[in-house]
Amino acid sequence: MVVLQLQQPNYGISPRPSMQRRRRQGALRTVCLQTQALPSRTQRIMESISVNGEVGGAGGAYSYNALKRLDQLWSSICSAQTVYQEPQKVVSSTPGLFKHSALDDKAVETFDVLICGGTLGIFIATALSSKGLQVGIVERNILKGREQEWNISRKEILELVEAGILVEDDIEQVTVAKFNPNRCGFEGKGEIWVEDILNLGVSPAKLIEIVKRRFKSLGGVIFEGYSVSNICVYEDAAVLQLAEGNILSTRLLIDAMGNFSPVVKQVRGGRKPDGVCLVVGSCARGFTNNSTSDVIYSSSSVKKVGESEVQYFWEAFPAGSGPMDRTTYMFTYVDPQPKCPKLEDLLEDYWDLMPEYQGVSFEDLQILRVVFGIFPTYRDRFGDASGIQSPVSFGGFGSLTRHLERLSTGIYEAISGNFLDSYMQPNLSASWLFQRAMSAKQLSNVSPDFISELLYVNFRSMQRLGDPVLRPFLQDVIQFGPLVKTLGLVMLSKPQILLSIFKQVGVPVLLDWSGHFVMLGYYTFLSTFIDPAIGPLINAFPAKMKYKWKRYLEAWKYGAGLDYKQ
Repeated sequence: MVVLQLQQPNYGISPRPSMQRRRRQGALRTVCLQTQALPSRTQRIMESISVNGEVGGAGGAYSYNALKRLDQLWSSICSAQTVYQEPQKVVSSTPGLFKHSALDDKAVETFDVLICGGTLGIFIATALSSKGLQVGIVERNILKGREQEWNISRKEILELVEAGILVEDDIEQVTVAKFNPNRCGFEGKGEIWVEDILNLGVSPAKLIEIVKRRFKSLGGVIFEGYSVSNICVYEDAAVLQLAEGNILSTRLLIDAMGNFSPVVKQVRGGRKPDGVCLVVGSCARGFTNNSTSDVIYSSSSVKKVGESEVQYFWEAFPAGSGPMDRTTYMFTYVDPQPKCPKLEDLLEDYWDLMPEYQGVSFEDLQILRVVFGIFPTYRDRFGDASGIQSPVSFGGFGSLTRHLERLSTGIYEAISGNFLDSYMQPNLSASWLFQRAMSAKQLSNVSPDFISELLYVNFRSMQRLGDPVLRPFLQDVIQFGPLVKTLGLVMLSKPQILLSIFKQVGVPVLLDWSGHFVMLGYYTFLSTFIDPAIGPLINAFPAKMKYKWKRYLEAWKYGAGLDYKQ
C-alpha cells in the first residue's frame, strides 16, 4: 500500500516570516511516501476462512499464523549447516533404582506404559490397554482429531479391529467418504487406474473420539494439556516430570510426539534432515466431477520456484463434508538448503496450478480450509510421515495401522517378561532411494521431465507385472521380489534411463542403497526359508530366548514386507 500525504503548494510566492516559523516548528505538511507490502493471495484466502478446532498432530493447524510459524521453522532448518537447532537435554540416565530415590514418594501415578503424544499414541495405547496393561497418555493439547480426513484403504483400517481397538460397526461410523476408481496419473504420458487404494475418507475427529472412549473404559488415563519437562531413566523405571509439576513413573516410555519431538531432537543431536517432503493443499467446495481419486499425479516437468527447482506431485480425494467437496494436495521432495521455497511460496503456486489440474475455475470454488506440513526424512530412519514404513505416506496413521498388532504384542510380551529389546526393518532404508529419485536437482544434468518419465515407466512396469507387484507398493509395502521384477522390466523396456538415474541420485546414494537392497533380499530369504524351520521350535526355548526369537521372526517377516495380504 502507498500512503501519499500531499504538501500545499506555494506557487513560487515567498512565505511570510510567521509561516517560516511554523515551518521550523514542523507544522508544514510534507510529501511522505510509506510503502507497506500487500498481503499475499495465500494470506487473504486464509484470513477470510473461519478457523476453529485446531489440534495437535500433522495437518491439525489451518491458520495463517500457524503457516508463518511453520515457515519460520522450515527456514531455520534450511539455513543451518548440519545442526539446525541445539537440542534441549530432555532425557537423562540416573544409576540406581527409582524406588530408592528421593522422587519415589512424589510420583503421582505409576504405569506399565506411558505414551507421550496422543494423536497417534491413542491407538497403540488402546491396543496395550486391551491386553491388560496400565497405560497413560500425556498430550499437550486436548486429545481430539483434526477436521481434515485421513485417506486409507479398508484393508488397513481393519487392522484396528484385529488389534482390538475398534469393532467393525465403528468402521462405518467413522467412514465419511467412499470412492472408486483411483488414478495414478502422469501428465502428458498416461494413466493407470486401480480399485480400493486409499479409497476411504475417515474422520479423525470421530475415530479418535471412539478410541478415546474405549481407552478410558479399559482403565487408561489421559493427561490432557500437560507438557513434558524432562525424563529420567533409572534401572527399574522411567520417570517423567511434567511442566505442570506432576511426576509419573513407568516401566516403558513411548515417544509418539512426531517429527519435532524433543526426545527425537536429542537423539539426533538436532541434526539437519537428509530430505524433506513439503505438502500444501486445501479442501474446497465446487467440484462437480467428484467421484474418483488420485493416489498420485505427477506434473510433466520440473518447475522453477524462486531460486529452486521442484517437481510437483498431487493427490486428490472426495471429502466427506459434502458431495462437491474435494481435498487436493500438492507436494514435493527437497533437500533442505538456504534457497528452498517456503510453504507460502508453494501455496502461491498451488492457487494457480490446482484449478488447471482439476479442470475447474478458481472463481467457482469456496475454500473451506488450507492444509500444509513439512515431513523430514533421514537415511537411517524416516520421520513422522513414514516413521514406520515408507516415503509414500504423509501421515503416520496409514503407516501405523499395519504394525499395530505386531507392536502391541511385542511390547506386551516385553513388559510381561521384562524383556525390552529393539530390532531393525531394512525396507525402511530401501525406501530412501524413491524419495531421492523424486527430488529435483538443479545440477543433476537430466531432462526436466525425467522424474515424471521415471515414475511412469515404473508404474507401467508394475501394472504389466500385475496386482501382486503394484498393489503392495501403492499400500506402502516394499518387497524384494516385486522390486527386482520391476527394476528388471524397467531396465529392459527403457535401458537408457539408467544413466539418468545415476545422474539424478548420485553414485554414493546408489551404493548405500545397494547395501539396504541386499539386506531386503537377505530378510526375504530368512523369512521364507529359515522361519518355517525355526518357528515350530521356539515354544520350547527358555522365556527370554523365546521372546527374542519371536521378535527376530517378526523383523524378518515385516522387514521383507511378507506380512502383506491381498
